[in-house]
Amino acid sequence: MTSATAREAWRSAPTRAGSDVATTNASHFAAQPPTKKLRTASPGSSSAPTPAPSHAAPSAMSNTGFDEGPPKAEIITLTSHVLSQQQRHPIATGDLTLLLTAIQTTCKFIATNVRRASLLNLIGVAGTANVQGEDQKKLDILSNDIMINSLRASGKCAVLVSEENEDPIIIDAGHRGRYCVVFDPLDGSSNIDAGVNIGTIFGVYKCADDSEGSVKDVLRPGSELQVAGYCMYGSSANLVISTGQGVNGYTLDNGIGEFILTHPNIKIPSRGKIYSFNEGNSLFFHEPVVKYLESIKYPSNGKPYSARGYPSDKKSKNGKLRLLYEGFPMAFLTEQAGGMATTGTERLLDVQPTDIHQRVPCFLGSKEDVQDLLTFFEPSK
Repeated sequence: MTSATAREAWRSAPTRAGSDVATTNASHFAAQPPTKKLRTASPGSSSAPTPAPSHAAPSAMSNTGFDEGPPKAEIITLTSHVLSQQQRHPIATGDLTLLLTAIQTTCKFIATNVRRASLLNLIGVAGTANVQGEDQKKLDILSNDIMINSLRASGKCAVLVSEENEDPIIIDAGHRGRYCVVFDPLDGSSNIDAGVNIGTIFGVYKCADDSEGSVKDVLRPGSELQVAGYCMYGSSANLVISTGQGVNGYTLDNGIGEFILTHPNIKIPSRGKIYSFNEGNSLFFHEPVVKYLESIKYPSNGKPYSARGYPSDKKSKNGKLRLLYEGFPMAFLTEQAGGMATTGTERLLDVQPTDIHQRVPCFLGSKEDVQDLLTFFEPSK
């Protein structure tokens, strides 16, 4: 992946309550908020509180913003949290729970290797290119192999689509399940040498009832996703997941080797204060995007947005995000957190894929900000 991907999602979309509009290369990764404080919105502010990443549910807060109650002993792991949700559905088979277990195991393994990349000689180019023509890093290839093998071994997958593989992977009958996983095993891998945040993005479909597993099972709108999420690797490993019932964030506790629920019920405010475009390509931007940027940089109220991302432009007419394993998962998470995701002309999750590596323009973030953006596209319809 290019260095423009993988920057701010833990902070800006949708894991930070102050998320705003962004046209991203699907993954924005950044640092998590502090442990002891809970930043509350001022009266009349549209920003929701930023949840405190503790191992337990937050206790009562004083008017100073600090937790003055006794420490909580309850620890909610990703596995226990998913199991508790499964119990609410009597017809659930547990297959999706086992699949999510395989995904979190993969994320733990990749997180370990990311931290030790220099020591294990995993820094640098492997000498090969992926299907998009991008140089593959050594860690790209290792992460891809880890994810494919883990998902195959789970026995719950029928089809796998990876950014690193030109063709879909059809699981052999002996290990075949009913789910299809689309993923970018290591987004932002060109940043590995610089030691900044990178991550894994994934989406999960369920095979059609009359299908044994084929590429048709993944060439479906993002609105049919069963699960979407990403894991960010940086100062900590943060896993953000939605099963269609809201968005939750988990932080890897290396001491016990478990992802702990630290950011429950993540929400995006209706309006934010940050926009995110790669304005180095502004020469190629279409007119609606140019006019929108002018409106937020030189607003009538004298309060401009602070600034990164990727719409389609005259050079990249189809956009830069890969629809299946970048655009759809991030759009799914954004909508589940109360935000909005669009191509500029239609809801992103309603796009019908025609190719597993298809690209798409993407605008996602706070609902009112995205709605403002859409007004600039209306004359061009």
